Amino acid sequence: MKQFVLYLFLGFSIKAFSQSNTEVFLFDLNTQNGKFELSNFKNISLNEGYDNQPSFMDDNTILYAGTRNGQTDVVKYNLTYGTKTWICFTEGGEYSPLKIPNQDAISAIRLDPDGKQLLYRYDLKNGENKPLMDTLVVGYHTWFDKNTIVSSVLENDNLALYVSNVVDHKNKKMDEAIGRSLHKIPNTELVSYISKKMDSTWMIKSLNPLTGETKLITKTLPLIEDMCWLSNGSILMAKDGILFRYQTKTDPTWKEVASLKNFGINNITRLTVSPDGKKMAIVGELMKP
Repeated sequence: MKQFVLYLFLGFSIKAFSQSNTEVFLFDLNTQNGKFELSNFKNISLNEGYDNQPSFMDDNTILYAGTRNGQTDVVKYNLTYGTKTWICFTEGGEYSPLKIPNQDAISAIRLDPDGKQLLYRYDLKNGENKPLMDTLVVGYHTWFDKNTIVSSVLENDNLALYVSNVVDHKNKKMDEAIGRSLHKIPNTELVSYISKKMDSTWMIKSLNPLTGETKLITKTLPLIEDMCWLSNGSILMAKDGILFRYQTKTDPTWKEVASLKNFGINNITRLTVSPDGKKMAIVGELMKP
């Protein structure tokens, strides 16, 4: 199933994806006074196979998609105790877990054995689950508020940008030819997304989900789409084993801030930072000796 879902979302060959062995790494992060320092490196997934798509539930808890018995399910990792809890027990595979605002619940994309792919809500108290949207094939998503989802939806072998209300179940298409990286922009009422309308030059753009207005923020690193925001408005992206920062307010250029090759990590993709800005989770591959 994991081979199928990545082929569906990203156009990767099944053969290429089946060789990937990603891990989720955790660091302490210090960005005070313009610094960018990573320390206390830890491999929190430490698992053979696909471990990916981390997000912080809170300052002390990380969700991610991990491999268990050949299937991808959601893991909840406690930073204080270093413990893992599997929280999904369906026949399908779960991906891209996120905390739902103001609820003791998470959302995740589920791919069932029959090929049906929907975004689900999972109650953390009783384990019950139900579809949040049953008409869109959601690949990736983020929460704008407790009732509004911004998502990348599979259409005609590409991803389209949608805004959906989970209460009245209305969906509105906002853009086409986008990437997988969707994020609420700190201290704004905006969401960022990656525009791929130009094959060789991708753009980070902002969307106001309420008005539909979009604006250009900057170009991505060449053909890189994974990113995250810091609370001060800076953007982080990675290429191979190097992290770069774009300071939207003070220094709007991409500058190298850290090499994870020093930690034996390469091929970085997903990035996420804790709400308090003190922890960072990164997906990558361990370098071969």
